[in-house]
Amino acid sequence: MENKLCFVSVEFENDPNVKGYTYWYLCNDIKVAEGDSVIAPLGRHNNEQVGTVRRVRFECEENAPYPMMYIKKIRTVIKTRG
Repeated sequence: MENKLCFVSVEFENDPNVKGYTYWYLCNDIKVAEGDSVIAPLGRHNNEQVGTVRRVRFECEENAPYPMMYIKKIRTVIKTRG
């Protein structure tokens, strides 16, 4: 995974405004897994919300699933299993 970044797709199921949608984030914790909860900034005001990781991808910057200039970072990963 040399030179690859960890990207996660997150769903914020507790927010009725965005429920059912997923958003891509950059994640520094490479041990993150599908089903883990995360705290991430959402929306124009970057309000922190809890969401669920739906997908994890390791890609080079040029293959990022979302434009790097706009992608936000996961603040905290909350493991759901040991």
